[in-house]
Amino acid sequence: MSGHSKWANIKHRKAAQDAKKGAAYQRLTKNIISAAKSGGGDPNANFALKVAIDRAKEGNVPMDNIDRAIKRGAGNLEGVIYEDVTYEGYGPGGVAVMVETMTDNRNRTAPEMRSLFSRSGGAIGEVGCVAWNFERRGVVTVTGRGIDEDSLMSVAIEAGADDLSQEEDGFEVITGPAGLGTVASAIRDAGYVVDNAEISLEPKTTIAVKSKEEAAKLLAMIDRFEEHDDVQNVYANFEIPDEILAKLD
Repeated sequence: MSGHSKWANIKHRKAAQDAKKGAAYQRLTKNIISAAKSGGGDPNANFALKVAIDRAKEGNVPMDNIDRAIKRGAGNLEGVIYEDVTYEGYGPGGVAVMVETMTDNRNRTAPEMRSLFSRSGGAIGEVGCVAWNFERRGVVTVTGRGIDEDSLMSVAIEAGADDLSQEEDGFEVITGPAGLGTVASAIRDAGYVVDNAEISLEPKTTIAVKSKEEAAKLLAMIDRFEEHDDVQNVYANFEIPDEILAKLD
């Protein structure tokens, strides 16, 4: 099977950097909110949520915080009504950016998103201005040493997966959003370690980053968005070559 966008590699590298900076706690909580929002608040019926909860526990996130994140994602917090709002725009160098938020006050969040785009050297756009360049996919991350690619591929295909690519610490299995839980469960039942299962927006075309300075500016933009309490996920279509990513570590 063919590989997919290097945006996945960038996300993984950023997650490692966030852990070093102490931002992993917030990321783990947001993963729970996002999973509950996509598939409901029952981990027995939502495999992505189960994985997110397990990872949060491993990261020492208190159960009270986990429970609140589940309720927020599922829309079950009493007295609070959340709505999902996606903001589209452009970052430095004209890269396409999609920002998924969950907010209880659109009038507060909208100008703040506009300001973050501007501070990053970009601009917010109209609905649909960049959405055409992204495709919603289910992504299952399988980690471990000595994984036999053919065996994993066989399990994934039989469960309904579309694609598989080798990554630094294992493999990523790509599937349609509706098949995420089925594919992830089948892979785990076959004895593999499922490190993450999520719905992601994958760019159809990418813009290559040509310098360390440009890469640092783009990653700083992603950081600004992710640090905002209302932001659940950020996606962009830039591609940073491995040799430039290595200089940023």
